Formats: sequence, structure tokens, C-alpha cells
Amino acid sequence: MFGLPSSATLQSLLNQVAPLATEGSAPSGPIGGLFNGTRMWAAVVNRDGAICSVAASRQDPTQVWPGSQAIAKSKAFTANAFSLDTLALSTAMLYTFTQPGHSLWSLGQSNPFNPQALAPTGNPEASTGGIAGGMIFFGGGVPLYQNGKIVGGLGISGDTSCADHEVAKGVRNAAGLNPPGGKTADDISYDQGIGPDAPSPFTHPLCLNTWKNGVFKGTENNATGY
Repeated sequence: MFGLPSSATLQSLLNQVAPLATEGSAPSGPIGGLFNGTRMWAAVVNRDGAICSVAASRQDPTQVWPGSQAIAKSKAFTANAFSLDTLALSTAMLYTFTQPGHSLWSLGQSNPFNPQALAPTGNPEASTGGIAGGMIFFGGGVPLYQNGKIVGGLGISGDTSCADHEVAKGVRNAAGLNPPGGKTADDISYDQGIGPDAPSPFTHPLCLNTWKNGVFKGTENNATGY
């Protein structure tokens, strides 16, 4: 529907954005994270929230985190559910709003994930056609657009949430499904002080080995005080 990518196209786009042969040093600029975006699940939903396609970046999908299949589907659902023609909201942009003490705390309880939307690792397309639901509020989900109109959502999972966002942004751009404001209209924003990454209600924390648009941004702080 509306030219949304098939499962085969999704896999091809994943490997175009983060080529397997260049794990750790993709030529278009590092994705970052643990695997440089080379071990991903991707899912696409239409405007109704129904799953249209699912794919893993590896020919052997057991080498992509099994838990990421559900997360990718939930990210696609979330990005579609809270975006409009006039406002593209990536899941990364919802992080701060949904933390304890903020205005959308407990939003995740509104649309729980349906476990019947899961599929065997070797046959991910078995889940297409249904609505998975699920709410995810960290990087990796982006809305999809055609001719300025929202037509669905894309979810990516399999690495850090920051790397997931970079891959989602790249896959959407390669598919020609960017929002009216372009590839970075709903880009992730990190608390880095001033300029486009100044702290705001849309801020997302850094992850391990965080890159943004080919520029190294830093890394997540070590745990302290346990």
C-alpha cells in the first residue's frame, strides 16, 4: 500500500545503509553502537498500524537479537501512531516526555504489544497483516511519508537505540519516504549544551559509541553508586 517497502526491499535497504562487509566502518559514516547497525530487525506498518513487512538484515536472522523483532514492530507502531502530516515525531523525540515526572509518563500503558504479532525467527513475514501495538520511547522508530502525507511507520531494532535511529533515518531516506521537512525533520537530539542539540523536552540520552549523521557525539556514562 502506498509504495511501502516489501520485506525483501527492507532487507536490501538495511544492508545499503549498514553494509555487512564493512561492519564497524560503513563508508557513508559510522552508525555507532555495538555492531554499527549490521544486526537489525526492521518492521513497517501502514497508517492503520497494521504490519506490512518485516525483515532481518542478516541472512541468518538468529544472529540478530530475537527480542528486537517485537521492539521493531512496536517502534513502527509508535512512530505512526503519534505523527501527522504536519508533525513528524520519531520515537527518539518522545523519550523525555515519557519519563517519570514528565507530562506523558505512563503513555506506554495505552497500547500494549500483542504477543500474537510475533513470528518465528525463520519466517518473520508470518506476522504481517495484524496490528502489533506496543509503545517504545527511545530511538529507532520514524514515520513514513509520501507526497507530504503520512502513510505509516518504520521501526528498527538490534543495536543501541541511538544506532537504531541512525539506521531508521537512513532506510527511510533511501526508500524516498522522508517527511516534508526532509531526512532530519524528526532527528534525534542529544543534551550537548547549545545549538541544535541543546537540552529540550525532545532530548534523548547518549548511548554507547553514539554517532549522529556521521559525527561522533560521545558515549553513555558508566554506572555509578550501586
